[in-house]
Amino acid sequence: MPILIVVFGIFLLLFLIMVAKFNSFISFIIVSLAVALAEGMTIDKAVISIENGIGNTMGFIVLILCLGAMLGKLVSESGAAQRITSKLIQAFGVRHIQMALMLTGFIVGISLFYDVAFFIMIPLIFTVAVSTGLPLLYVGLPMLAALSVSHGYLPPHPAPSAITAMFHADFGRTLVYGIIVAIPAIIISGPVLSRTLNRVKAKPLQEFISQKPLTEEEMPGFWTSFFSALLPVILITISTVVGFLLPEGNEVRKVVGYIGNPVIALLISVLLATYTLALARGRKITDIMNSLTHSVTSITVIMLLIAGAGAFKQVLIDGGVSKYIGEIMSQSSLSPLFLGWLIATVLRFCVGSATVAGITTAGIVLPVVTGGAVKPELMVLAIGSGSLMLGHVNDGGFWLFKEYFNLSIKDTLRSWTIMETSIGICGLIGVMVLSLFV
Repeated sequence: MPILIVVFGIFLLLFLIMVAKFNSFISFIIVSLAVALAEGMTIDKAVISIENGIGNTMGFIVLILCLGAMLGKLVSESGAAQRITSKLIQAFGVRHIQMALMLTGFIVGISLFYDVAFFIMIPLIFTVAVSTGLPLLYVGLPMLAALSVSHGYLPPHPAPSAITAMFHADFGRTLVYGIIVAIPAIIISGPVLSRTLNRVKAKPLQEFISQKPLTEEEMPGFWTSFFSALLPVILITISTVVGFLLPEGNEVRKVVGYIGNPVIALLISVLLATYTLALARGRKITDIMNSLTHSVTSITVIMLLIAGAGAFKQVLIDGGVSKYIGEIMSQSSLSPLFLGWLIATVLRFCVGSATVAGITTAGIVLPVVTGGAVKPELMVLAIGSGSLMLGHVNDGGFWLFKEYFNLSIKDTLRSWTIMETSIGICGLIGVMVLSLFV
């Protein structure tokens, strides 16, 4: 019965948005209420669950969204993204630009949360596409695939780190095995897949691209551009490395940890970029602040969509759907690695959140891992792969991709959902092959 309720909820959501043309946020609230009531919640509990889902989702992401939008506006408007792009093209050539962006996405993605990395790198993707005249998905998918793989497979991201700790897996081996599995998954789901999506026409948000190409004199220098745009990555990476090198309680580790908090790192970066990319180049403070305000107003629809997805996710969790599905799946006699992947896949499809799907699955298969039936490092990767499968309308990342790339829901399913599914399948295959040698 719970599975039927989930299926009903997803179809109702698609009907309201795609057929009835309802506002997406209102559709999420209607469906969340309907599913909550179908699961046996009272109206009061359903509303509380929706409020908690929106609050838990937006409490962190609203800061990241707004600060990321501001930094993106400064980087694109000043010409910093254009400067970085010209250097990338010069170093790799247009022919190998996908490889350059894929490598950049993987390096950035290891140290940053997906949402943080998305907002930092999106102006670069847009500027590369506009500057080279290449299709947006051809340029963007390799970088986004790298970010997604890092988020799902590799510590120090939330779900892989939590699962590694739950299984008492070796952190270093998990990271090494993860990188081995990640490389073919990114190549297949990024550069290779993007070549098959010629019919999907994406357009960059105008807010994040410069309206006209700037001259050499108008653009900031390369190192100023690079440092201003990637300062969040630098600060968070330093914090992560120091966290591994210094013991808990160390004062230096504490200070660096505060600075490396994603919100603080972005705030520092926005303040620095305001000076280096705007004030130092002669722009007036009132003009800068008006521009930053406009950058935030342009993403309000995206924030509402993510909030709605968070409400739907919470209703499914509070209704016990993930627990019910896990109990059914855990009775199977399948290979432990495949079972972990499959449970995570089903939960991802039903709940939407890769982090929730991964951590919930870990709790279900924990007895199998502690019993020694499978290497814990491989199970971390199998679950991580499954947690990325079949991302659709109940996934916040789905709506980020749709809105920023100006796509219809149909085309988002044909691109984002297929990319995520490709990553999940490639990850499973990689883990199963790796299990033959380790």
